[in-house]
Amino acid sequence: MTTTLPCATEPAAYAAPGPTTDGPADPDAPSLPSLQARFRPVFDRIAQGAAERERTRSLAHEPIAWLRDSGFTALRVPRRLGGAGASVEQLFALWTELAEADSNVAQILRPHLGFLDRVLIDRDAATQARWLPLAARGAVFGNATTEVGTGTLGTLQTTLVPDAQPGWWRLDGRKFYSTGTLYADWVTVVARAVEPGKEDQTVHAVVPTSEAGVQRFDDWRGFGQRLTGSGTTVLSQVRVPDDAVIRFPRAQPTPLVAYFQLAHLATLAGIARALQRDAIAYVQARRRVFSHGSATLPKDDPLVQHIVGQLAGTAYIAGLAVADVAAELGRIAREREAGREVPLQQLHALELRTAQAQVAVVDPVLQAAARLFEVGGSSALSEDLALDRHWRNARTLASHNPVLYKARSAGDILLNGADPIYYWHVGVAGVAG
Repeated sequence: MTTTLPCATEPAAYAAPGPTTDGPADPDAPSLPSLQARFRPVFDRIAQGAAERERTRSLAHEPIAWLRDSGFTALRVPRRLGGAGASVEQLFALWTELAEADSNVAQILRPHLGFLDRVLIDRDAATQARWLPLAARGAVFGNATTEVGTGTLGTLQTTLVPDAQPGWWRLDGRKFYSTGTLYADWVTVVARAVEPGKEDQTVHAVVPTSEAGVQRFDDWRGFGQRLTGSGTTVLSQVRVPDDAVIRFPRAQPTPLVAYFQLAHLATLAGIARALQRDAIAYVQARRRVFSHGSATLPKDDPLVQHIVGQLAGTAYIAGLAVADVAAELGRIAREREAGREVPLQQLHALELRTAQAQVAVVDPVLQAAARLFEVGGSSALSEDLALDRHWRNARTLASHNPVLYKARSAGDILLNGADPIYYWHVGVAGVAG
């Protein structure tokens, strides 16, 4: 007797509808090849100094300035406001190339690019008019979101209270993991707005990093992504005007969770491409072989060829996963930017797809970063090559959103039709009294 198993598919509630409007946000926006022609010289320049910056822990102020001057930081800003008007798909294709050049630089811009897309997707006209033209003129935004220590899970110690002067607030708090803020002109601070007689509300306060009371510290001590400026930001009685306080919707499913996770996946895909690039360059230049090897030159050794082929396969699959999620995210972004509601099932499907991509990409890239060293001998360990940076950086990126929780969430969705987890927090769990 045979048992026929049902076809393994997504739950019906998670089946994404067909494509909506494909293409860039602006029909007159440049094509991806033209954008690549514009930005690849900048990426190449960034790549040339990447290993040296890692060795000397030199902050990436110059690369960020090059990207600002080239217009990359305004990639998603609409053309009518002075930006390139690129699509989400184009953004993540270029993001992967930037991460191949230097994964630190790609992550530095994650809060900046994410803030701009949040402003675009939420479609508040006043918010767009306030911030998008600044980005078009070259302003870079950092973040101050996470608090460390013994705070209770889901609470915020950073507060925004009304100032004595009407129309103004006072911001106080201490943040860590402030990625990009060392390089930024503005910082978006997640805070708890406290007003007499009103329920506390989570808000974003956007303040200049040069403002009195804002202190930034380069005290990130992780072993990877060491140049991202992911350290401490202290805010002491910082004055904030009403029009710099943004009340983004939070109590609803949103495509922005997938966006920020996809940013890490695109950076990992860029690292996978860098592994392939560096393996090829190393092997092609190498002349020394082992006496028990299989060829007189390393590039002709079938075992070495096998490793390089594996690295190339990992880079290919990682790139496909990023492009697949970006395509769905792009469709949703265009619907939201056009003022149309996106069905809940489409948002759920995007979140599931993002979780699956993370499960598919993280471990293979980490394994590839270790396998890279099998193409050579001890010379591959040279600090001058800094090939170890790829594993350290990939491991750090993978740790930001632990993949085991994504695998569990995907399994729960597929087995039980559970809702995706759109918002999560890190802190000390409350104890029932």
